Amino acid sequence: MAITEAMVLAAGLGTRMRPLTDTTPKPLIKVAGKPLIDYALDHLKEAGVTRAAVNVHHHADQMLTHLDNYPGMEIVISDERDGLLNSGGGLVKGLGCLGRDPVFVMNADLFWIEEGTPSNLRRLAEFFDPATMDMAMLCIDLDRTTGHNGKRDFSLGPDGTLRRYQEGDPSPVVYAGAILMRPDVMDDSPDGAFNFNAYFDKAIGAGRLFGLMMTGHWITVGTPEAIGDAERRIALETSEA
Repeated sequence: MAITEAMVLAAGLGTRMRPLTDTTPKPLIKVAGKPLIDYALDHLKEAGVTRAAVNVHHHADQMLTHLDNYPGMEIVISDERDGLLNSGGGLVKGLGCLGRDPVFVMNADLFWIEEGTPSNLRRLAEFFDPATMDMAMLCIDLDRTTGHNGKRDFSLGPDGTLRRYQEGDPSPVVYAGAILMRPDVMDDSPDGAFNFNAYFDKAIGAGRLFGLMMTGHWITVGTPEAIGDAERRIALETSEA
């Protein structure tokens, strides 16, 4: 399946990144010389995305300037300067800027070092079946992550279905912060701010939340101290490639 549109969640305050985020929005914090959001946008562009909605709030003017100069992709701004809408409300507003075909959704503070071809997002697009899935997410083993808090998020069944992780479950996985979803899943969403997590639970209840194990090494950057860990991992993975 060809996926040409995406939503990047980038409007958070980045409170754990202070004092860096006192003057710079978290998505523009540089890791190995590159703004965090550019890693996400680059993944999407490689996968064939030509149009992406990005929500902005904190230091929005800096975000607008940067995104206006990002090459090779049309970027539509979902403006939350009047008030943050949390992950769910922000997603709903951003999806309103896009069409009704399945879309990628990514967080702006994470990325991965690819391993082989096709890329992880292209594999996710091939995996996704809108007839049987509301959402499909990239998943990863905890031991192939850098910067993660150690929490297992889901258990991955042999048929690819996901459920919330419970202690002792087989096949525990970490949610890699990238999904492919049908926009109509959000048609019954409440107004205003809400947490998108409720829609994971809804999809689990319907047997329509699926996961795909990604290849490579996954990195998230949540604190200033995590930048060094991320840069060391990038250097290691690059040297071994």
